[in-house]
Amino acid sequence: MQKITSLPADDSMPGWFHTSPARTPRPEHVGQKKARWGIVGAGLTGLAAARQLALNFPDDEVVLIEAQEVGYGSAGRNAGFAIDVPHDIGAKDYIGDVTIANRVLRLNTLGQDYLRQIVQENNIQCQMSASGKYQAAVGEQGIAILEAYRRGLAKIGRDAEMIAGKDLPDHIGTSYYKQALFIPGTLLLQPSALVKGLADNLPANVTLYENTPITSVDYGNTITLMHERGAITVDTLILANNGFASHFGFLQRRLLPTFLYGSLTRPLTEAEQAALGGKPVWGVIPAHPFGSTIRRTVDNRILVRNSFSFQPDGRPREKHLRQFIENHRKSFERRFPMLPQVDFEYTWSGAICLSENHEGFFGKLAPNVYGALCCNGLGITRGTATGKLLADMIAGERNELIDFLTASPGPNLTPREPFLSVGVNSVLKWGQFRAGLEV
Repeated sequence: MQKITSLPADDSMPGWFHTSPARTPRPEHVGQKKARWGIVGAGLTGLAAARQLALNFPDDEVVLIEAQEVGYGSAGRNAGFAIDVPHDIGAKDYIGDVTIANRVLRLNTLGQDYLRQIVQENNIQCQMSASGKYQAAVGEQGIAILEAYRRGLAKIGRDAEMIAGKDLPDHIGTSYYKQALFIPGTLLLQPSALVKGLADNLPANVTLYENTPITSVDYGNTITLMHERGAITVDTLILANNGFASHFGFLQRRLLPTFLYGSLTRPLTEAEQAALGGKPVWGVIPAHPFGSTIRRTVDNRILVRNSFSFQPDGRPREKHLRQFIENHRKSFERRFPMLPQVDFEYTWSGAICLSENHEGFFGKLAPNVYGALCCNGLGITRGTATGKLLADMIAGERNELIDFLTASPGPNLTPREPFLSVGVNSVLKWGQFRAGLEV
């Protein structure tokens, strides 16, 4: 019997969740249930796996279990960039091995295409926009990164346009940045609205239970997932719960649940929109990986996302939320002096699952247990793609991308506590300090 030692406990003001269309959550599970297929985690990976598994096995029931309400957890708390191109921060040109980069590009594109198809077929209102992304730099070090990245993108046949600082206000309003690399393939969207819409348009043979946190698991020929009001027994289990997989007994000391913090303003008035200028929808990724991500949304809000903390139990801390909102305020004021009266309406934390070697896990964890875990910050595209491909692999399919994923060595083993937390948080603080004015 595996006791689950930590459960999600996200803070209460995720802006994307509260500004997305309201929905009626599916009921929590009560009593006893048996099914052939079970999936833990109704984020992007779990939703994709459930959809594809249901299509591959139309005569079987697929049970999808979510500890909270769909759209409230990590999948609804990211910055809303569905990115196609690879970005290997360990390589000088941010591309590295061209063969691997091309496979990552195919993987991310698969995730994009799968989402785009579902959104269009089901008319999911998630503000999806083919707006591309701006990789923007404040100083000379950042500009050098952009130049290297442009050369790397050319190796894999991806066009990118370098935009001088004097021209950037026509694109993003602010004159804060000195140069930007515009990469056209990124989709921007409202992440909580996306996952809510995906959940409400699953195939008929998927049964979704929300607000059903699993408290223990009995692994064996069948797998029994227990919670406070009952139990669900399945023949095959898929874990799509990222950092919480370690609390289910797998990949222990290999997953790094790391929190990023975001703030979302109230909607800009017409006068404020005019004062800002630029395009009506855009997204900025920092040249330095520890800088600020900034977005202008379809509903005329500004998102600021920066600051990091590592929490091995996968649960955020209120003290960090209070601390980092000041960072958001400073970042906003530096970029948007023309918007002095615009306040933040929402501030929240959101977890990403990282590994020390930037590798995820894909495949079989144990008899009758599979996982698609650890997206290293690319949850929208990579999570969607790996969820779909895992369901295809279980159904017997093999292809180049499945082979690529199963060949991965998986996440590295990390030091024991307390050395792990001290080391990771020191790296995060040093990275944010080095980012300087890009924060």
